[in-house]
This record gives sequence, C-alpha cells and structure tokens, in this order.
Amino acid sequence: MLKYIISRFALSLVTLWVIITLTFVLMHSIPGNPFASESTMPQGVYENLMKYYNLDKPLVIQYGMYLKSIAHFDFGPSIKKSTVSVNGYIQKSFPVSAHLGLQALAIAIFFGVLLGTIAALNHNKGPDYFSMVLAIIGISVPSFILATVLMNYIAVEWKLLPVAGWKTWKHTILPSVALAMMPMAYIARLMRSSMLEVLGQDYIKTAKAKGMAKSIIILKHALRNAILPVVTVLGTIATNLVTGSFIIENIFGIPGMGDMFVKGIFDRDYPIILGSAVFYSAILILLTFLIDIAYTLIDPRIKLVGGVRDAH
Repeated sequence: MLKYIISRFALSLVTLWVIITLTFVLMHSIPGNPFASESTMPQGVYENLMKYYNLDKPLVIQYGMYLKSIAHFDFGPSIKKSTVSVNGYIQKSFPVSAHLGLQALAIAIFFGVLLGTIAALNHNKGPDYFSMVLAIIGISVPSFILATVLMNYIAVEWKLLPVAGWKTWKHTILPSVALAMMPMAYIARLMRSSMLEVLGQDYIKTAKAKGMAKSIIILKHALRNAILPVVTVLGTIATNLVTGSFIIENIFGIPGMGDMFVKGIFDRDYPIILGSAVFYSAILILLTFLIDIAYTLIDPRIKLVGGVRDAH
C-alpha cells in the first residue's frame, strides 16, 4: 500500500505539472494581452502594468516565476482587480461551488443507483422502461434547458422556490437538481447494465438456490459488486460537480468557481484562469486517487500492489 501511495503521489505531481504547462502555453499563445483592449490607456501606464504583472518578461521567465509561486500555494493577484488575490477568489467561491456540487452529487448517486437497480430487477418490464426513459431524458436534455424549464415552471409559474440567487437552502434546490440530472442518468444506465451482469453470475444463482432472502442477495452480494463501475467514474463526476458548473451557476446567479472562471476568460485575467485550472486539476487528481483507495474498501478482493490494482 505504501509503495502504491508513493508512486501515485509522484505520478500526480507529474500530471499536475503537465496540466500547468499546457494551460500556460495555450493561454499565452492567444494574441494580445489583458491590457491590449484599453485603447485610451496612456503608454506609460500600460508599460507600468505590464511590468507589475511581469508580462513584459520572456515567457520562459514568466513560466518559471509562476511555477515558483504555485510551489508556495500563491496564485498571485487578479489582473482586473489587483486588490484581490486569486487565492481570495478561490476561498470565497469554492465553498459555494462545493456546496452546490456535493448536494447535486448526493442526488445523482442516490437516485441514479436506485433507478438503475430498479430497472435491473425489473428487466424488460414497466419500471425498467420508465427508469431508462428518465435516464435518456437526463442525458439528452442539456442542463441549461432543464434549468430554464425548472426555473420557469417551479419558480416563476408555481412560485414554489426562489428564481435565482444564493441565500437560503431553498435557493440550492433548483440548481442542484438541474446539475444532478445528467450524472444521475449516466449512473442509472451504468448501474443497470452492471447489475444485470452481476445478477447473472454463478454466485448469485448459488445464493438463490440456498434459499437466501432476496433482499440479502441484492444488498449484500449484487449491489456491492454492481456498484464498482459507478465508483470508478465518481471521481470525475464529483470533480465536475464540486468545482462548479459554468452554465448552471451563471443561469441561477450563483457566485461560484464557474462564474469566476468565465469572468476570468472574458477579462483575459491570466492568474484567474491559471489558478482555476490548477485548482480544478488538483482536486480531480486527488479524488481519482481517493477513488482507487475506495476500491479496496468496497471489494476486498482488489489489492493495491506497486501502483496498480490487482483483483484476486
């Protein structure tokens, strides 16, 4: 286990470095700079701003300075709002995105696993068709359309919940549901196919032949093994949800990381863009690592040996 953790940690650092490098190169490959559009700016002010943000230095120097600042967990000041640091932006916006994302993740996992299990246990019957229709709708309908429909009917027409904002728990329901629909549908379809495969295994047939209660077979044997493929994709799903949905946060006026990142792109705010990308990538890498560890807790047959998963 220790050898695996060390090797994965080293691999994670290399992966993060590659992401930082690619993001830096792609961002600076775009012509212009954050101050190029300020046509009325005096030349002297322009030169001072370029010097203050080190944009007048060669890219190699800028890259080295940025790596050094990241090593000290400092993403620097925002270009458009120099009095606010990127770290401050993240500290303020990430808890909002995390709250929204974790709530959406809980909805997606619970109803996705439930719908997928019901569909598998009622294969080619009414509940199966109903569950899969919901899954198809969740995958096919874009989140921004679903968000608009929910906002129009539930908030505007029926006035059951607030239209937008981020103040009380009621403000979290509509964006959480809109954000959860697509991952919920994906989990439901994945859970259904996995459960159908597990239910056809010999050990399930043996348990039925021994007269074991159906509920025990499903919960103790079938569900525990069928959920493994779902656990595999939870790292990516959780990261996408927790770090913020650009579209959903903008539609509902939620001050999360998605809103911060979109504004950073429009403003050509390099520190905001880089800081968001690095932070997002670090969370993705961390969650992926935790998911690998979770495998051994869910299925004891899987052992971590030398940086790979071995199933015995």
